[in-house]
Amino acid sequence: MDTIQTIRLKKAKQFSLDRKHPWVFSGALHLDNIKCNDGELVYVENEHKQRLGYGHYHKGSITVRIIHFGNEDYKPEIWSNLLQNAWDYRKALGLVNSDSTNCFRWIHGEGDHCSGLVIDVYDQIAVVQCHSIGMYKNLEDIINAIKGVAKSRISSIVLKSKETLPKEFGKQIEDGIIYGDQSSCIVKENGISFHINILEGQKTGFFLDQRNNRKLVGEFAKGKKILNAFCYTGGFSMYALSNNAQSVCSIDISKKAMELVDQNETLTQSKIPHEKLAVDVIDYLKNLETDRFDLIILDPPAFAKSLDKRHQAIQAYKRINLLAMQKIKTPGFLFTFSCSQVVTEDIFYKTIVSAGIESHKKIRVVQKLSQGPDHPISLFHPEGSYLKGLILEINE
Repeated sequence: MDTIQTIRLKKAKQFSLDRKHPWVFSGALHLDNIKCNDGELVYVENEHKQRLGYGHYHKGSITVRIIHFGNEDYKPEIWSNLLQNAWDYRKALGLVNSDSTNCFRWIHGEGDHCSGLVIDVYDQIAVVQCHSIGMYKNLEDIINAIKGVAKSRISSIVLKSKETLPKEFGKQIEDGIIYGDQSSCIVKENGISFHINILEGQKTGFFLDQRNNRKLVGEFAKGKKILNAFCYTGGFSMYALSNNAQSVCSIDISKKAMELVDQNETLTQSKIPHEKLAVDVIDYLKNLETDRFDLIILDPPAFAKSLDKRHQAIQAYKRINLLAMQKIKTPGFLFTFSCSQVVTEDIFYKTIVSAGIESHKKIRVVQKLSQGPDHPISLFHPEGSYLKGLILEINE
């Protein structure tokens, strides 16, 4: 391979790397003499020319995404080592050989020391999602590592990166099958079956981070009238139907999503009343008669993906939660979530408190919720904690 260039930190700027934070920001680097292309592997050294690690270079605010800390030379075997370590961790979680669950996240970016990379497993399909040009340029090594580590478990590999790579670069690539012949399948999650269409679905095809929270909804569902707002493919709804809810209403503005809800409902073979509506959630909640539902789920898409949109997102979270609190049958339960990374857990909690005060209801926190353990968070990279949620009991 080509010679790996070395770039140097400014004086006293190695603090974050000493703390094993995997992002090097542009302000920490001597940029004047850097002649790297986006996606190149680079060594990073401190002002005393001591090597601190290596990672992928990209012109921008996050200039280097570190994939290895230390003074060792880069070796292509690192990809097999990283994927093997992550595979062994999922095996320890009971996910690799589970009879009830055959879909999980294999690589979760910084949580698996792979900043810029996501790999999800759907039965025998591995979906690769690159969030950095560097990871895309290492795609061949990553594919070989998938084949080597997962062996006979993975028969197809699908690339789903066009929308997650920087815009101009993403235009140059095409998503699709890069090994094998499958891009759709039926998976099991906690014994409940779901259709997965990787290329047409959002993200990698399913929101795997909500597995444990969907199971909790199932535990609360028996005998309840349930509203699943922003339902997408109906994950929470299928758990409610499979756990003897009295009735379920699934709503999402996407007609295509509602078609997937129909397909997934067929797999449950449920006879429980299930209303499915392709409508705007805010309009529906505004016009909803009070006391119809005694369990409401709010799992909206990210209302903000950048700091300049955060205030707008906070207002949106407050509005939908206030409406749910006002319309829910009491006593009732509200499962509410935010997947906006720029809306921190503290900000989200305070937003829900604000909605609660305005609702004039008695409300207590039953449980705080987060992403599943196959979406691990590096202790040194708190930004990896993006999914936050609350189970609230609402009373008059």
